[in-house]
Amino acid sequence: MTDLTAELVVEGRVPQTPALAPNGHLLCYVLAPTSRTGDHLDTALWLADIKGDGAWRRPTADTATESRPRWSADSRTLYFLSDRAERGTPQLRRLTPADGVVIVLTGWRAGIVDHLPLADPDLVALLANDEPTEQDTRRARDRDDAIVVGEREPRARLRLLDLRTGQVTTPSVFDGRHVVELRQRPDGGPLAVLTQASADKDYGPRTGQLHLFDPATGTAEDFGPVEVDAQSLAWWPAEDGWHLGYVALTPPVLHAGTAVFDLAMSSRVRRNRTADLPMCPTELCQTDAAPLVVFADGLNTTLAQLDPDGPTPLSQHPGHLDALTTTPDGTAIAALTGTRYEPTNVHVGPPTGPLRKITDTRPELDGIAFGTQRPLAYRAADGLDLDGLLVLPVGKSASDGPFPLVTVVHGGPDDRYADRLQLFSFPSARAQWLATAGYAVFLPNPRGGQGHGHEFAASVAGRVGREEWSDVLTGIDLLIAEGIADPDRLGIAGGSHGGFMAAWAIGQTNRFRAALVDAGIVDWGMLAATGEYGQLDGALSGSIGWEGIGPHPHDAVSPVSFASRVRTPVLILHGAEDTNVPLGQAVYFHRALRYFGAEHEFVIYPREGHSIRERNHQLDVLRRTRAWFDRWLRP
Repeated sequence: MTDLTAELVVEGRVPQTPALAPNGHLLCYVLAPTSRTGDHLDTALWLADIKGDGAWRRPTADTATESRPRWSADSRTLYFLSDRAERGTPQLRRLTPADGVVIVLTGWRAGIVDHLPLADPDLVALLANDEPTEQDTRRARDRDDAIVVGEREPRARLRLLDLRTGQVTTPSVFDGRHVVELRQRPDGGPLAVLTQASADKDYGPRTGQLHLFDPATGTAEDFGPVEVDAQSLAWWPAEDGWHLGYVALTPPVLHAGTAVFDLAMSSRVRRNRTADLPMCPTELCQTDAAPLVVFADGLNTTLAQLDPDGPTPLSQHPGHLDALTTTPDGTAIAALTGTRYEPTNVHVGPPTGPLRKITDTRPELDGIAFGTQRPLAYRAADGLDLDGLLVLPVGKSASDGPFPLVTVVHGGPDDRYADRLQLFSFPSARAQWLATAGYAVFLPNPRGGQGHGHEFAASVAGRVGREEWSDVLTGIDLLIAEGIADPDRLGIAGGSHGGFMAAWAIGQTNRFRAALVDAGIVDWGMLAATGEYGQLDGALSGSIGWEGIGPHPHDAVSPVSFASRVRTPVLILHGAEDTNVPLGQAVYFHRALRYFGAEHEFVIYPREGHSIRERNHQLDVLRRTRAWFDRWLRP
């Protein structure tokens, strides 16, 4: 067996966005490195005839960010985005697998955001921001570039590329709204189009509207507002005509479980097709008939078919099943999935299963000794059924305990731990990295996350840090009672919302001997004011500062309010360019801890956003994390 090193963790490659051709023979996916060494992430397309020799090949030798592979209806052509010509500015390219010829189709100066080959073989729908005008160029050159919020904001607009002429036209539709997604009806009819009033992540998801666009006539029809954060469009035929579905948050609150909404186009009647289910839909996948639905289902994933009477389960898969793609008849699928001890790879098969692994993107992990991972099922203090994962130190069994225990809380909070290999550089998935250093790791799924239905997810709205924190403590106490966790050597960690939970924990109790707060929230009022998802964060914390003179409900659930109580040594990590949870959150916590004389270390990573992407920074995070817990949790 081989020891796991920090280099092995960060220097891997992961598959993304598989695209199965309509004929079911050809499959393309994007292979991306887990870390970046320069300004750009160099990705590559890989292509194979999975019904033929199955041999994978790179259709280009470009150093570029290649992304979003899409097949033509006849499976003869693959369209994709590449920024080879100008890094950071993707353009549409066309590959003919039969002869290996790649042609550049666009030179749009603003770059192409997304694309959709249409049933008309001469048309491709594009999403792209407006090209810069001469005035824009002059203003940038002269630095006369004051930003007036609401004016000249970047917005992706629908455009049509005529492959016969190479001309790109912009239909005058949707009143200049930001287009987020397109899906053409399976019979080659109109496009369903989701738009938002703005690309702003705080405002946009709450302003969604649905439209139809006819590419033959260039005309559009509005179908009105949709639920918050609508996405994943899919058409299907029914006895009363065409239906259109999408996944969105369940009304009326801004933090909730997701649901599949079904709009009958003839009557315009809209229904929630997944109400009261104990799982959460994550994506719809269109076929020529009933669409497929992927459900986060506890620690695993269920694939179902959306039949007239409701979702019909077809198969269950361990851990995650992501990026589903299918043939038009729905008889063959490809998706990303893995196991407890195998990393994510591309798998293919029938929707009823089983699926066959057809890639091996991380052979360097063969022979690595991993800690034993097992599911946990337990009940909260109020009787609610909960689950999570336990990862034991490498080479140890539960009977060898008690061990130093690090509890790592996931982000979101609308995320979840699934029963897959916990080996990523982001803090909420470093369990195996800590297990190789002799730690037991508890990965709880407290209320607020996906995988257990709408009510479970919505229960934290306005109550962050309350029952969800009790859920985490109940799991820790269970592991102590079972002799797995040493009560005198407990650590707590997390990133994003998990970072909030770690910061919250050490202001509520002195049970932990060490904590790690990575991109964590410490003041909900500040987050609502400056973070990307302001009002959604306000829904979580229960209030926003502009609602009147305080104290506000969010003050009572902000960790910085309890900084005077902190006695636990804290490692604070944060990206300097984080716009989701801005750096000011970490600065505020650091200043409060310094004021009260609390032991802590504060590390800022230049150029990094909400996730740490650069190779050397990822290595530093891994080594620093382990060294921090070694310092405080070792005998």
